[in-house]
Amino acid sequence: MRATLRWAHSDLRTHRGEALFLVLATAGIVASLLLATALFGYATNPWQRVFTQSHGAHVWLHTDAAADTGKLAGLDGVDSVAGPYPTADTTVSSRGSRAAVELRGTPERPSVGRPPVVSGHWLDPATPNGVVLESRLARALLAEPGDTIGVPGTARELTVVGVADSAEPRYRPGEQPGLVWALPSAVPDPGGQAIGLRLTDPGDTSYIVQRAVTVLGAGAIGEVSTWQQARAEAQGDNRLLGQVLGLFGLGALIAAGLAVHGAISTRIRGHLRDLSVLKAIGFTPGQVVRVFLLQHLAYALLGAVAAAALAEALGSRIPGRLGDAVGVWQGLPGHTVALVVVPVGAVLFIGATTGLAAWRAGQVPPVPVPRPTAPLGGRLSGVTGRSRGERSGGRGRRPAAASPSGRMASGVRRVLRLPPAAPRTGQLSATARRALGLRIPPALVLGWHKAFARRPRSLATVARLTLPLLLIVVAMSAWTTIDRFHSEPEQIGLPTTLSVRADSGLGERQTRALLERDPQVAAAYPGVETAALVPGQTATIALRGLGTQQDPYPYTLAEGRAARGADEAVAGQGLLDLLDVRVGDWVRMTVGDQPQILHIVGRSIEPENAGRVISTSLDTLRANDPGLRPTLYELRLDPGADPGKVADRLATAGRGHLDVHTVANPADGLSPLRAVVAGLIAVLALIGLIELLTAIGGAVREGERDLLALKAIGLSPRQITAITVTAIGCTALAAVLAATALGLPLAHWLIDAQGRSSGIGAGIAQGPSALLMLLLGAAAVLCAAALAALPAARAARRRLADTLSAVA
Repeated sequence: MRATLRWAHSDLRTHRGEALFLVLATAGIVASLLLATALFGYATNPWQRVFTQSHGAHVWLHTDAAADTGKLAGLDGVDSVAGPYPTADTTVSSRGSRAAVELRGTPERPSVGRPPVVSGHWLDPATPNGVVLESRLARALLAEPGDTIGVPGTARELTVVGVADSAEPRYRPGEQPGLVWALPSAVPDPGGQAIGLRLTDPGDTSYIVQRAVTVLGAGAIGEVSTWQQARAEAQGDNRLLGQVLGLFGLGALIAAGLAVHGAISTRIRGHLRDLSVLKAIGFTPGQVVRVFLLQHLAYALLGAVAAAALAEALGSRIPGRLGDAVGVWQGLPGHTVALVVVPVGAVLFIGATTGLAAWRAGQVPPVPVPRPTAPLGGRLSGVTGRSRGERSGGRGRRPAAASPSGRMASGVRRVLRLPPAAPRTGQLSATARRALGLRIPPALVLGWHKAFARRPRSLATVARLTLPLLLIVVAMSAWTTIDRFHSEPEQIGLPTTLSVRADSGLGERQTRALLERDPQVAAAYPGVETAALVPGQTATIALRGLGTQQDPYPYTLAEGRAARGADEAVAGQGLLDLLDVRVGDWVRMTVGDQPQILHIVGRSIEPENAGRVISTSLDTLRANDPGLRPTLYELRLDPGADPGKVADRLATAGRGHLDVHTVANPADGLSPLRAVVAGLIAVLALIGLIELLTAIGGAVREGERDLLALKAIGLSPRQITAITVTAIGCTALAAVLAATALGLPLAHWLIDAQGRSSGIGAGIAQGPSALLMLLLGAAAVLCAAALAALPAARAARRRLADTLSAVA
């Protein structure tokens, strides 16, 4: 045992840099996987916690005021009912902020859909104008218990007595109104009612919705929201962040395992004589295996423990959403299990890849085998002969494998499952000979030949180096796609910047004239958005009518064509998946009690409402309802215009009749992803560096056997150094080309697959620019050459006695 520890300590002193890189790479990989686990937990559990605490309803139906909702309690599969509650749509303002809200009259705190109060208290009859705000709405209005909020256009004021969480779809400016609970007396003129259904089996949600619509009548239903929609909206971008971290963390783990396997295999090939000596002095195969296995398990364990400790101690202090996610995750029941399982799994995977290479080390026979003078890249002898003016293949020359030492070496190679050494009487390839004939410097030709002569080994090295580079290309593509959301929003379904809603105090012509009067408003598109029941009456979708035939709305199309004729529409990917239809199909939906039949002629990129949107022109909807008037206006601004300043000018000019919001950009919630991508690129670069150092060490050790021959044909130490540097540079270049060829299509496929699953749709992926890819390739090749220069120069200047010792 003492001898084993002494040998391991000596090996550690010799390879300190490699050990440090392995520890850091393992720490980065485990940290990525832990953060991914935290984000997955943060994405799912907060909503689940609120739903459980509130005894939430699985279905919420918004109906007109005359609907007989009492029949719903008797439906099979309905366990209990919340409401019905009278509702009124209005707008509230606080501290200069305005928000569209649903005012819900609640006589007492309900048993189903019971909102957990996070600050203040629940409604009290002693405060008849008191209201409780949903937590996200309260943050948007900067309102706290005790504050007063106004109702624009009236002298009415409401007092905030509490803030509560809700498991229903949360407030989104311009998309989803906020929820305000009030006493029924505070809802004097309700325009509808809301009723919640808690089901005995959540899996029957679609069936219960269909039955409820049948009982009440399609004309009585305004909107339907289900627990699946609320959960998906609550998870939002956090789940995407978790998926990105998990994907790259697993990829980095595989790359690290392969890098460790390659490092050990290379060291075994370079230390066959040392391993034979160890076996000769009494080391058993098991002891040799344990030396390598315990060494690298110790490195991996050290990195994993360090990552787990840092994530536990400092994870919640990370700025932004990542820190919030870790803080919430640390309070979840499965936190301790994940904190142990993830690092242990990473260590075991690295241990498995290490054990395979270590087993091969244990099979080395206990006989010190003299190394055959293998030719450079497998075929240097022919070059040596020609350099002296001799013919290759002279008489009386015996192949290396025919000699006793050659037979012993061949036996070792068979045990280690290594390819046989090339015969000494071989020749350079035809390409290499032509390159020498063109007077290309011999160092470049021999370096290229050395890099790719041993194909199985060369391909394995290139493959191990390609994997981290491929993941870096995918990460760069993700970064570029996020930048595209900010720099070119019109290309990803956001052609407008501001959304404006006008109250009844302004007419259509007045509103449009007021908006277009602003010097920085390029176009104002009138429109309406309403909820529509899908065929089968199992869910509601968003039906939008934007623009007119004369001034069409500039939808971003990924498939098909724009809607130009009557009854033509474009739809998001989420709607196509929900209805199981394709571009070219006709769909029927119900708005109130009016059917609407549209022909889908294109697929638009829809970042809103999970892509469950079908869009047509305002003229098409008016053909079915001539009295329809615009309720919103989408504004396209001049390039360089400040949306905040334009919104302030319009709100001032509207004199309280306009509700102006900035159109939400999905990329705003992905800002933490940039820091995540940068960290992942650093971890992957570290793994690639480990593989480079392994390849350099193997090339230098193999070059020691060719040093005498290279000096004999007249090459200088500088030329000999250039051979190794060129070989490593060619290997890195091949890996860069392979990573680019495979990484770009893979990145487009992954990003578009994520777009399809989120409902936005395919067509949002954006690869890195050619200049950026060129810089990546140049950095990889130059880094490889720079790292190889120093050890190659030292090897080229070794003394003759040292070289003979290495060859012997």
